[in-house]
Amino acid sequence: MPTSVALILRGRRIESEDLELIRSLIVAKGRRGRCYISRELCRRWNWTQPDGSLKDAACRALLLSLEDRGLIRLPKRRRGVIHGRPQGRGPRQVELPLAEPSGPDLGFPAAVSWRSAREGEDLSLYKALLDSRHYLGYQRAVGHTLRYLAYAHDRPLAAIGWAAAAQKVAARDQFIGWSPGQRLKNLHLVACNTRYLIIPRVPHLASHLLAANIRRLAADWKSRYGYAPVLLETYVDTTRFAGTCYKAANWIQAGFTQGRGKYDRHTRRTKTVKAVFLYPLRKDFRDILTDGE
Repeated sequence: MPTSVALILRGRRIESEDLELIRSLIVAKGRRGRCYISRELCRRWNWTQPDGSLKDAACRALLLSLEDRGLIRLPKRRRGVIHGRPQGRGPRQVELPLAEPSGPDLGFPAAVSWRSAREGEDLSLYKALLDSRHYLGYQRAVGHTLRYLAYAHDRPLAAIGWAAAAQKVAARDQFIGWSPGQRLKNLHLVACNTRYLIIPRVPHLASHLLAANIRRLAADWKSRYGYAPVLLETYVDTTRFAGTCYKAANWIQAGFTQGRGKYDRHTRRTKTVKAVFLYPLRKDFRDILTDGE
C-alpha cells in the first residue's frame, strides 16, 4: 500500500499517487535520463508555464527535492553534467582586453549597448564571465530566464541574469501582502535578478546599468514569454556586499532571508542570511499580485 504523502514542492502538491507515477516512470524510462522523466512528468501533469511551455526546470528541481527526502531514487546523471556544467572541469575562462574600459574611454553612458546572451558566442561569454569573475559562478536557472551582456566599444561591461522568483520568502511575501493561494497563482509575475557582474570600476556604472536594464526588461520578458513581470527581487549577501547599487537604483530593502535555502525541510538555518531587495515595475503591483486565489 502506498505511503501517505502530502508535500508542497515548487508550488505543486505531491500525493502518494504522484509518487507512484514518478517511481513507475523511473523504472520504465530511467535509461532515457532525468530530463526525459522530467518532461514526461510535466506532460502527464499538464504542468506548464503561462506561455504553454513545460515547467521542465522546476520539475527537475522537484525531483531532486524528492530524492533528497529519500522518497525516490533518480537514475544516474548522463554525460557527467550537473546544472549545465561538465563535471571534472574547472571554471570557464575567457580572454578579456587587458585595458578594461574606464573613465573617458568608456563614453559613459551613451556608448553602452546591450546584447541578449541567449545562445552562441554571447551565451558562452556570459557563462565564462560568471565562472571566472563572479563568486557564485554560472548556474542554470529554473524556469523562465533572460540573460544580458552590456558592452562599450565591443568590450564587455557587465553580465546580468534574470530568472523565476523564489517560492517562499517571508520578507517579500509580507511586503506584497498576498495569501499562499495568490502567491501560487501570481508568482510568475515576479522576476529575480540572480546574477549581476560589473567588470570595470567606473563610478556609478553599476546602478546606471541596472536601471537601464530594468527599463527594457518588462518588454523583453513579454516579447519572449507572453507576459510581463510587475515586481523584481534580488538577494544580497551582506557579508560580501552592501547592496549599494540596488539602493542607488531605488530598490527597496524589505528585510532578510531566513538562511534556509530552496530545499530545506528542517526549518533550520543552513545558508547565508541575505538582504531582500524589491523593485516594483508598476504602481499597482500589489493589486495585481493579490488578485484571485
